[in-house]
Amino acid sequence: MSLQLTRLTEPMVRENGVLRQASWEEALDRAAEGFRHVKAEHSPDALGIFSCSKASNEMNFLASKLARVAFGTHNIDSCNRT
Repeated sequence: MSLQLTRLTEPMVRENGVLRQASWEEALDRAAEGFRHVKAEHSPDALGIFSCSKASNEMNFLASKLARVAFGTHNIDSCNRT
């Protein structure tokens, strides 16, 4: 028995419990609204970012900048302990 995986090529959004294709603009708007909702409802510390210790310093810097400036939190972990 062969299992064939299908890769998504377009963004999907959930509407009434069903996934449907969406434009990148709509998908990113919905993601941003979700972050805004969590931040307003539960405080910025309800958000956090996981980065990767194998990513470049520049990528980890940008992830921390996103957490601090956009989300207003210091909750970021890049797993640099390993």
